[in-house]
Amino acid sequence: MAPTAPIDIAALKANVPIVISGPSGAGKSTILKRLFDEFPDKFGFSVSHTTRQPRAGEEHGREYYFVTKEDFLDLVDKKGFVEHAQFGGNHYGTSIKTVEDIAEKGRICILDIEMEGVKQVANHPTFPRPRFLFLSPPSMAVLEQRLRSRATDKEEAILKRLNQAKVEMDFANSGSAPHDKIVVNDDLDKAYQEVREFIIGKEGS
Repeated sequence: MAPTAPIDIAALKANVPIVISGPSGAGKSTILKRLFDEFPDKFGFSVSHTTRQPRAGEEHGREYYFVTKEDFLDLVDKKGFVEHAQFGGNHYGTSIKTVEDIAEKGRICILDIEMEGVKQVANHPTFPRPRFLFLSPPSMAVLEQRLRSRATDKEEAILKRLNQAKVEMDFANSGSAPHDKIVVNDDLDKAYQEVREFIIGKEGS
């Protein structure tokens, strides 16, 4: 058994990471961009590792850390991920070191991850508990309208996203979910203020 990677508890406790989750179309990207623009020196976004090939325009260390399957599984064996999963034959994961590096710079790490990743982070045996926020659409009907208005996905992809959204929303509202707060994005400005207040407090310091 490979040794568990040491974790910088002090840095992570001083700058507690924030896990933001929610279905596709809930508005996570829009709200996070606004938060990062308002506070350019306060946050860092966790860049995931993946075994998939880079797409046109993607850069190593910006969109993803592109690694071989061998290197990825080696890091899994060394307990180097706070969460990881496999989709479509490719591996994806958030390394503990990535989160620590942001905390050691005095910044708050933001993790935008899927439901299964949320469960892994919440139940990690050694990683200090982050704060969990779920961004929800006001209803499935509104979410469907948003996804269709993008006009970027085929019908099959839209239905898949809607099915996954229902699973995520049911989990978020269950007693077993780790979320400290659920923000319903029925008004973008209002939702942003709620997210902002949860993360940095009313004073906005």
